[in-house]
Amino acid sequence: MRILFLGDVVGISGCSTILNNLKSEIKKRHIDFVIVNGENSAEQGVGLTKEICNDFFNCGVDVITTGNHVWDQKEIMSFIDKENRLLRPHNLFEPSPGKGFEIYKTSNNFKIGVLNLMGNVFMKKCDNVFEASKKFLKNNRLKENYDLLIVDFHGEMTSEKNAIGHYFDGKATLVVGTHTHIPTNDARILKNGTAYQTDAGMCGDYDSVIGMNKENSINKFLKESSTKMSPATGEATLSGVIVDCDTDTGLAKNIDCYIFGGQLKNTI
Repeated sequence: MRILFLGDVVGISGCSTILNNLKSEIKKRHIDFVIVNGENSAEQGVGLTKEICNDFFNCGVDVITTGNHVWDQKEIMSFIDKENRLLRPHNLFEPSPGKGFEIYKTSNNFKIGVLNLMGNVFMKKCDNVFEASKKFLKNNRLKENYDLLIVDFHGEMTSEKNAIGHYFDGKATLVVGTHTHIPTNDARILKNGTAYQTDAGMCGDYDSVIGMNKENSINKFLKESSTKMSPATGEATLSGVIVDCDTDTGLAKNIDCYIFGGQLKNTI
């Protein structure tokens, strides 16, 4: 089984590139299951909407994960309770709308668990991610509760992401980081068989500052006159990973960095 995971979608540029290309990429790359982090996909570059979610589902996305901007568009709070294909971080303070883990059954009857976690360092306050992970793994096991487990770790710190990757090694198919919007060059299979990359990067215009208008971002750093932050609107690059999974063991056979279109050198 082959899984495509795409990093944070940013604004109209990222959305339109997914809508225009995902179906053909799924066919071309022989993808069986698609997960997208959609937390920056709204026009303003923060949050997401019901309409965007449905557009993603209609073009081939199976699950949407999120992060610290999940509630920035208020309409999503009621929608997430009705749509189990949309996840929020599992370790948000309770009670929170929606859920951070779900098991999805594919057309060939494989069960894929998707777990959405958020880091604690330099992020919005949430429950301790390592304690939440420990509790999760106590109650959920690879090849018992699900055939494959994909973990989206939405965090700022590379060290925190590294630690979570090793903590889940041998217990998940893939652990991949999101949030920093820059793809890291460390895709690999860890010692016990879990595919890992520190950050998947973003689906957005890289002629920018992490997806936002570069001139305005520079002015903010210089403390000069600037306007409200808005996404860059040039051609987007789709960034993420493709993982070939061993359905017998639930672990990874191969992981490739996936970069398609736009400013970055394409890798697949």
